[in-house]
Formats: sequence, structure tokens, C-alpha cells
Amino acid sequence: MGNLFCCVQVDQSTVAIKERFGKFDEVLQPGCHCLPWCLGSQLAGHLTLRLQQLDVKCETKTKDNVFVNVVASIQYRALADKASDAFYKLSNTRTQIQAYVFDVIRASVPKLNLDDAFEQKNDIAKAVEDELEKAMSAYGYEIVQTLIIDIEPDEHVKRAMNEINAAARMRVAANEKAEAEKILQIKRAEGEAESKYLSGLGIARQRQAIVDGLRDSVLGFSVNVPGTTAKDVMDMVLVTQYFDTMKEIGAASKSSAVFIPHGPGAVRDVATQIRDGLLQGSSHQ
Repeated sequence: MGNLFCCVQVDQSTVAIKERFGKFDEVLQPGCHCLPWCLGSQLAGHLTLRLQQLDVKCETKTKDNVFVNVVASIQYRALADKASDAFYKLSNTRTQIQAYVFDVIRASVPKLNLDDAFEQKNDIAKAVEDELEKAMSAYGYEIVQTLIIDIEPDEHVKRAMNEINAAARMRVAANEKAEAEKILQIKRAEGEAESKYLSGLGIARQRQAIVDGLRDSVLGFSVNVPGTTAKDVMDMVLVTQYFDTMKEIGAASKSSAVFIPHGPGAVRDVATQIRDGLLQGSSHQ
């Protein structure tokens, strides 16, 4: 209906291309415009000025012969002051941008190893953006931003990389575990050494106390009971200790004991052996 009354409407963020007798005449800005078709004026088409995005997936290989899929995201828009160039000079803008992206990526990535390609994504994006800016500015387009949003190696390569990473982490964990075990063993040995030292010190003090007690008992008994000798007192003390030992063994429900020939008469034999040993030691001195 607008064309019938020689009027056209151009929407916001859009420009229209006006031709007269098939030749470019002017760029129509957003709003309402008079288009006298009877004088040869006609509308050739519309051109959006909005920011557009094109995702390009390019397969290439790295310097260490790993095939990867590089995904680049190109954000671009037509320039209002160069709308005629953007409308007339390119028939397929997206295909043209894709061709330039392929060219730059396949020239940049093969110079890098796989790990370097991941680390230098920004450098690859910068190279793509510079090349596109230089090429597309002649056609009335502005490259706003170029991003490398993904670098995806082959599935087998990804699995191998994950296994390498897992093995390295397991090796570190094993070293840490071994170091912890080493520290535990050292601390356990130090504790056992300290425990044995204290146990030996306690046993030595116990034996010293027993010897002192026996000596005092023998001396006291000899003084208080006339006619007794040190030998009689020692025999009595040994018999008393013998029965105390038997009482302790019998009271324990789960005692581990080694039985030797024993009996009340055996105490005298033990006393005789001790006494003979002491006498032999004195004679050698």
C-alpha cells in the first residue's frame, strides 16, 4: 500500500537502498520516505545495522600433528556511512567472512603445538580480527570482536591427555602418601624408643626398690628374731614371693606363663643356687 502512494517505511537500526532507473541513488535512513516510482525510483533492498554474530568451525592440525576443531565467533556489523558498499559489493557476507577465518586459522594453528594453541587463543583471535578488519572494511563492514570460543582435539587425543593428567596427579599423590608413611614410621620409632627407655628405667627402679626392701627386711628380721641367720630370712622371703607369684598366675583368666619344675622344695634349691653364685663371685674377688 505504501508503494501505491509512493511512500516507504524504514525501520529502526535499518537503512534502505534507493535506486533510480536501476542506478544507486541514495541511502534512506529510518523513517518514512517518498518514493515516486513514476519517476523511476524504486527500493532495491534493506540493510540491517545491528550487530551480527557468525560462528565458524574450522578443522586444522597443530605442529605436533594433532587434528583440532577451532570454533571462532565473529561479531560484525555494516557501517551506516558505507551502506552502499555493504549492499552492492558483497553478495554473501557470511561466506566471505568464513573464508577469511579459515585462511587465518589454518595459517596460524599449524605453527603451534597443541598446548601452545590453548595458551595462545587470544593471539589467534587477534590475527583473525586483524585480517578480517583489513579485508572487510573495504566492503563497508566493521569487525567488532573476534573470539576463539573452543579448541576441540580429537576424542582419542582428549582421552590420552586426561590419562596423562590423571597419571601425573596419581604420581604426586603417591609421593605425598609415601612421605606421610615415612613420617609416621619415624614418629612411631621415636615413640617406641622413648617407651622402651622409660620402661627400662622403670624396671631398673623397681628392681632397686625390691633389693632395698629385701635388704631392710633381712636386717630387720635378724635383729628382731634372735637366733636367725640371713640365710633363713632369705629362704622365707623367697618362699613368700613364690606363693605371691603363683597367686597372681592363678588369678589371671588369660595368663601366658612358662612352667618350670616347681614346688616348695624347689625354693630351697633356687636359694642354694643364688647363694652359691654369690659365694663364687666373692671368692674370685
